Amino acid sequence: MRKTYKYRLYPTKNQTQKLEQTLETCRILYNSCLQDRRNRYEQTGKGLSRIEQQKTLVSDKQRVQLLLDVHSQVLQDVLFRVEKAYQGFFRRLKENTKPGYPRFKGEGRYDSITYPQKPGFDIVNGRLKLSKIGHIKIKLHRQIRGDIKTCTVIKDGNHWYACFSVEYNPDSKPVPIKSIGIDVGVKSFAALSDGTIIDNPRYLTKSEKKLIRKQRELSRKKKGSSNRIKARLTVASLHRKVKNQRSDFQHKVSRYIVDNYGFIAVEDLNIRNMVHNRHLAKSISDAGWGGFLLKLAYKAEEAGCWFEKVTARNTSVICSGCGEKVPKNLSVRTHMCPCCGLILDRDHNAAINIINKSTVGITGSNARGEAVQSGSSWNREAPSERAE
Repeated sequence: MRKTYKYRLYPTKNQTQKLEQTLETCRILYNSCLQDRRNRYEQTGKGLSRIEQQKTLVSDKQRVQLLLDVHSQVLQDVLFRVEKAYQGFFRRLKENTKPGYPRFKGEGRYDSITYPQKPGFDIVNGRLKLSKIGHIKIKLHRQIRGDIKTCTVIKDGNHWYACFSVEYNPDSKPVPIKSIGIDVGVKSFAALSDGTIIDNPRYLTKSEKKLIRKQRELSRKKKGSSNRIKARLTVASLHRKVKNQRSDFQHKVSRYIVDNYGFIAVEDLNIRNMVHNRHLAKSISDAGWGGFLLKLAYKAEEAGCWFEKVTARNTSVICSGCGEKVPKNLSVRTHMCPCCGLILDRDHNAAINIINKSTVGITGSNARGEAVQSGSSWNREAPSERAE
């Protein structure tokens, strides 16, 4: 399976200039390739292929010095990115969704370069060797396991990172027999079918006042001035801190779940549509459900756990005790069933319904046919209260 390792880079002033120049050259090449494809289509009604653009790139390198200062495979990766942008455009057209024609990259909008294979990059004596740039200091805070395939260098504000895509075989470990259903939410980050409630840290909300103040300071700076650049980096640093806090929290929660449960069921959410709700968009984005579910999925695969997505339809409406529908709006946080008298937290009830909808809830065994201990209310006791 594939895994990505991310490390902080500490380039010198000269290396930083080379990296920034490489990003700018790749940005110009990207925009040129987009324009060439547009021109060809307007003139002939047909597009340019990546192979044709590679031939053009070879001839351009003989007369443009900027291209000679960048590793050839990094330039070729730019052409792959252009092709991928068009493939996404045509796919969205077929799906009858908003197509989003590929756009030009503005100044500062091209923030990464990729070395597809060695010897364009290598780790030598604890430093990252990049062709045409040099040996850069790297903080290798953990050992890389597996065969390194690609290296992507990313600029995030005034920080630089190296991401290594690795192919490896995970170690086989005993898988817990317990199963769990997970309902993600806004009030609480997640509710588990065994009654565990994970609080929502709300990192963006906690940093919002400081962000507003710094963004106002940025808006007052004169465009193009050095003070505006400094203010922009300050705002970017605050956003990066929030992103890192959220990512760290999600890694810890997903690791806890994978280490304790062998069968994991979650809702199959269409988050892109959900954030169209202007009342909940910021809270949903702050919770970061998509990133959490991605981390949970790959950790489960690595650990040999079973990960299943079930339909989210009526998970908050159906009573987990008797199966009757109990309609309620979002402001009602307690599930109270008039039929069987079950009283539960709304999210806890939804989490039990999620595990009931999964393979475990239906058959009492996972998809491999192995019997497991389930968090379903049908075969284990869930913390609840019943009205008299």
